[in-house]
Amino acid sequence: MTDDRSAEARRYDDMIDLPRPESGKHPRMSRLARAAQFSPFAALTGYEDYISEEGRLTDSRGELDEDEKNLLDLKLRILEENAELSPEITVTVFVPDRTKSGGKYVTETGRFKKIDKEKQELVTENGGTFPVGDILAVDGEIFGRCEID
Repeated sequence: MTDDRSAEARRYDDMIDLPRPESGKHPRMSRLARAAQFSPFAALTGYEDYISEEGRLTDSRGELDEDEKNLLDLKLRILEENAELSPEITVTVFVPDRTKSGGKYVTETGRFKKIDKEKQELVTENGGTFPVGDILAVDGEIFGRCEID
């Protein structure tokens, strides 16, 4: 039988089948930890978040004209006068964005509780609070019973 391996390869025959040496100082690394060394490197950490935040659209705050302001004021007075009925209302309010200019319009339904004059907020029974200056519209059955317009 002839050995076709080179003389260079035969030089290591005495150690080729020995067990892998273990360090007494450093524990063996798990396959997961070893693989993590070769995971992609993100040089621009947070860049994707920044791009998605910049791409997020916000609405601009609309202004009510005088007639709309008067109608809203009338509806708020009707609610105050009928607070003991806890009428169900739908409130559309502008919520300013915390991180960029603009915001969004939100519509919520609940039972009217009161108008907090000190904080200038409309409060519902489920704990919703709406700054009066940010309210765009208030609707509900209670207004159908009253003469508005």
